[in-house]
Amino acid sequence: MAEVRISTSGMTFADLVAIARHNATVTISADSLTAMQSSRDHVEELAASDTPVYGISTGFGALANRHVSQELRTQLQRSLIRSHAAGVGNPVEREVVRALMALRLKTLASGKTGVRPVIAQTMAALLNAGITPLVREFGSLGCSGDLAPLAHCALVLMGEGEAVDRNGIQRPVLELLAEANISPVQLAEKEGLALINGTDGMLGMLILAIEDLTMLVNSADVVAAMSVEGLLGTDRVFIPELHQPLRAHPGQAESAARMLETLKGSGIVASHLHDDDRVQDAYSLRCAPQVAGAVRDTVAYAATVAHRELAAIIDNPVVLDDGRISSNGNFHGAPVAYVLDFLAIAVADLGSISERRTDRALDKNRSAGLPPFLAHDPGVDSGLMIAQYTQAALVSENKRLATPASVDSIPSSAMQEDHVSMGWSAARKLRTAIENLTRIIAIELVTAARAIELRAPLTPSPISSKVIAGLREYVSGPGPDRYLSPELEAATEFVATGRVMSAIQ
Repeated sequence: MAEVRISTSGMTFADLVAIARHNATVTISADSLTAMQSSRDHVEELAASDTPVYGISTGFGALANRHVSQELRTQLQRSLIRSHAAGVGNPVEREVVRALMALRLKTLASGKTGVRPVIAQTMAALLNAGITPLVREFGSLGCSGDLAPLAHCALVLMGEGEAVDRNGIQRPVLELLAEANISPVQLAEKEGLALINGTDGMLGMLILAIEDLTMLVNSADVVAAMSVEGLLGTDRVFIPELHQPLRAHPGQAESAARMLETLKGSGIVASHLHDDDRVQDAYSLRCAPQVAGAVRDTVAYAATVAHRELAAIIDNPVVLDDGRISSNGNFHGAPVAYVLDFLAIAVADLGSISERRTDRALDKNRSAGLPPFLAHDPGVDSGLMIAQYTQAALVSENKRLATPASVDSIPSSAMQEDHVSMGWSAARKLRTAIENLTRIIAIELVTAARAIELRAPLTPSPISSKVIAGLREYVSGPGPDRYLSPELEAATEFVATGRVMSAIQ
């Protein structure tokens, strides 16, 4: 099992994915432990003074004007976590919870939050034991951090709340902690606030989305090229001279190159190379690199924002290098929320152009000689007719999910928190949109593979042949109508697990 070492320098995308998805173990470096103790010393000095300091000796949000005496401060922190763990709805996916815990641990380990080392060590122990707090889907406004989701995690550190074991079975929290030899923590000044004041949930989902989309857009290029092949399209519009020199969008050039490589050596493409009747292909074929390339460039921009946020120290108040503790607004999720919404728009459009290629392959008037709906015996068989309906339904939902969440704001905390980012909501809908896109690409793949096989005895390109051979291990080829849903689910798994690309690598 991989190991990720968390230090004051933070972590990488790969570290985060390894912890969230692949159960990498976590260790905390000696320099982080030293930095945490140093900042903790500053907090304890201020806690002992008579000067009110937000998060240490005052209430929170609109209640910040209440000075809290020393004997009530442990209760203050405990009450903060209990009251803020107010999420409702279905449990959030395990990988998302592990991602937000890992990111909060990264910030704690920076030595800028003023928590004791034991807080970070206990969170690392939870991750290593495979104990996952049960976080509810609704509750975060994406400002003051992902408060409710992080509070559900902090509650488990205290030995309270709900959690599941590494097998996904919900069990009493104290039982899980005892089994892993983890002692519940009693929070001291500032620690409750430090555990919940971050953009960790939305950032974790952004990084996971970037990981997924990087793979999906590569697969989409290959599948789009297969559609071009099955529809007797030309590969000449993908030559490099038409892209980087004329229109310097790097994503477009990359997608065009992958499509051209996919079609290399195709007997199907060669069969109509000099057909004067086919002057230009439809936009969904000819402009595929322009659309997929724009998606690539959007993902690249989102990655730039995510890298900046990953390097950030998000807490309020924060312990500065000179020991001052200063309030700030860095917990506001706007930078992350915007790109989450931007990605949802790109995802919707990539799915939209994919569906247009599928529909073209099923329409006997536009498919260059293929049977209606790619049916075995049209009229008796319906072929892939309803698969396109399913694809259209997914495309329609993704268009609705492309409506930005970040343009909305509902004031909270008695107007103290009067502008919020809705970044968590943007991240949740993006995850759904990516799941839908995976299914959309899978249905295009099933369609393109059948169209290519129906062109026999013309031969497909070597790359198309490899992808089809891989798909045929799970999904049967052309033939009489059969129960289609399991095949589409199998094709979705084929795409989701990166097997389109692994088949040709």
